[in-house]
Amino acid sequence: MDHGTETDLRAARRDPVANAGGFTDLASSPFRIDRDRIAASPFFARLGGVTQVVSAGGAGLLHNRLTHSLKVAQVARAIAERITTGPEADLAAKLGGCDPDVAEAAALAHDLGHPPFGHLGEQTLDRIARHRFGLADGFEGNAQSFRIITTTDVRGPSAIGLDLTTAVRAAVLKYPWLRLHHPAPHPSEMTVPPRGAAEPDDHPGTGAAKFSAYATELDDFEQARAAFTGRIESWQQTVEASVMDTADDIAYAIHDLQDFHRIGVLQHAPVAAELGEWLLHAEELAGLDDDTLYAELRRPGRSLERLRRRMHAKDAWIVDDDAFAAAVARVRAELVDGLLAGAFDGSTEAEQATAAFSANWTARLVDGVFVVASPSTRAGHVTLATAQWHEVQVLKFVHRRFVLLRPDLALHQRGQAGVVANLVDALDAWLLDRDEVSRLPRRLHDLVELARAEYTGLARTAPELLVGATGEPVTGADAVRNLARGRAVVDFVASLTDKQAVTLLDALSGRSAQPWSDSFVL
Repeated sequence: MDHGTETDLRAARRDPVANAGGFTDLASSPFRIDRDRIAASPFFARLGGVTQVVSAGGAGLLHNRLTHSLKVAQVARAIAERITTGPEADLAAKLGGCDPDVAEAAALAHDLGHPPFGHLGEQTLDRIARHRFGLADGFEGNAQSFRIITTTDVRGPSAIGLDLTTAVRAAVLKYPWLRLHHPAPHPSEMTVPPRGAAEPDDHPGTGAAKFSAYATELDDFEQARAAFTGRIESWQQTVEASVMDTADDIAYAIHDLQDFHRIGVLQHAPVAAELGEWLLHAEELAGLDDDTLYAELRRPGRSLERLRRRMHAKDAWIVDDDAFAAAVARVRAELVDGLLAGAFDGSTEAEQATAAFSANWTARLVDGVFVVASPSTRAGHVTLATAQWHEVQVLKFVHRRFVLLRPDLALHQRGQAGVVANLVDALDAWLLDRDEVSRLPRRLHDLVELARAEYTGLARTAPELLVGATGEPVTGADAVRNLARGRAVVDFVASLTDKQAVTLLDALSGRSAQPWSDSFVL
């Protein structure tokens, strides 16, 4: 393992021997200590009650954020062990190192910041943070994960974050930049920005679509990245972060399809029609102009052709039409003609088919992982071979086209967005009620005090980072207090499970019949 100045930076971050408050670590390896601290965190435990795509409802048939994180960790460790024992080990070491414990710890931590109701809750909190509270860096699940491990979790010896090593903190940075400010020049200004760094098409002027740290954690961000200076570019993931990111893609591409087959949502006929029509008429579909293609999107094959064109526009560094066609054919053979050919009925045969689908695809995709010295700006140092890369894109397409875009899911999610928005409104009103300030939830009170200290410090030491959602500098004590209040409310709501969010809103709305609930502790 080679992380440059890792030992010095870790010593500045935590003393692994003199633990405060009786905190005892069971492992001896600093990276295994990190992994164990993440696994023992209440923020990690709460992921069992947080939506992956739709609420599991306690049925145990759908992945939640916890089971997803565990599978990402499993895949990440397999990839890291493959790299460290293979011919690419020396290259990985030159780029900063690839320790399986670091990759596994980062995978366990990568979704800690996801709020109630998954990506829908993330989008809602971001909109509220920017427009209601004027927080320029809004809300982002990856940045919230980094905030948790460095700031808001109190399980580490210092009671500020988890006191993780620089290697693990750097490995959590899937998108190693801030929304607006850092590094300079910002990756969004590159000719071909890294994946996630560009501004969203529907929200120009708001900064990078994805990012991994808020301005309040800039010091931790810079310290974590310092060990890799001169080894990787400022906008590049560490090798271990790239392992985690690749493992996340693999798990997402496979396990969500498996879930929705199990509950009968992913149906054979529409998926077979889409893939089969494109394979039969690929040349004809390629000849359609964009307007005609868009007008015919509801017809089978058209959405897949649109994906092919989007890949050419965004990922010219790897896209290949022959590889795309081969990927469509493989997915049709193994998903459509294999897994989806029979309805899931809970039988031993159905369970075995589902397990085999997951195991075979995981093995194939992990076998396609390799390390590159100079990747495209759209990829990390750890990436997939051309065939497997295209297969992941097609698998993810099936999930998006036949699950995420369903109108009944949209109806369900709009209701969940209302829960998040109404909960923020109710908590903010409570904070502004001077007569009730002494009865605030203790956790919310502590978060307000923490955020106030952070923003007051930024106003004094780095005012250029303290800007509102419009980009204007924030000045004055009242403005700083408003930012702190907004960040505290967002932190609080983001730390809830789906059920806790609903329960708390019921209580604040007067719909709860009793003052005590075992599902929520204030």
